[in-house]
Amino acid sequence: MAGKSDRPRIAIVEDDPLMRDYLGDVLSSEFNIVGVAAGLRAARGLMSVKPHLFLLDLGLPDGDGLSLVADIKAAGARVLILTAFGDRETVVAAIQAGADGYLLKDSSAATLCEGVSVTLAGGAPISAAAAVFLLERLRPAEAPAKSPAREEELTAREIELLRVFAKGASYKEAARALEVSPLTVGSYVKSIYRKLEVHSRGEAVYEAIRSRKLRLD
Repeated sequence: MAGKSDRPRIAIVEDDPLMRDYLGDVLSSEFNIVGVAAGLRAARGLMSVKPHLFLLDLGLPDGDGLSLVADIKAAGARVLILTAFGDRETVVAAIQAGADGYLLKDSSAATLCEGVSVTLAGGAPISAAAAVFLLERLRPAEAPAKSPAREEELTAREIELLRVFAKGASYKEAARALEVSPLTVGSYVKSIYRKLEVHSRGEAVYEAIRSRKLRLD
């Protein structure tokens, strides 16, 4: 088994001390936490310890965390945004700035660990709620209208599942939230994809919101 020094090196940039402690507890079992910072100046100092990834908050007391992204990327590290801001402008600005992934702070511990692993492996984890805005930006302004005759209504359970997915839950977490088996979640997902004519969770959430089948309160 690899020692701590052999694990991926993670830097946490977060101004809330309780959140910093929580992230450290969640991630330290799988990753080597090489430094924490509460603001922009301290975060720049962490680059000297050469983290593989920065877990970066945006709302810092001495400025916008987005201003760090270019410097972090230039230093050869990856950037996973972890923030409370899930609005359209912030999501798009973060991705345009070069962030490798975007998760919301209400993501579960399992989702956080998975998100860090995926980012380190070259992936781009995006919370379902944030993916909605990116899909809006990529899709044509006027999506072709679907034939009313072919359209099927989502069931209450399917809408409930989409609401859970919009919060960034995995299949297993959704199964626990709905108190059903992962196999049942899979059946719901197939039905949702067929009804909405989509191929991913992010698209499903986007299409359900666009067609006013789902509201995120």
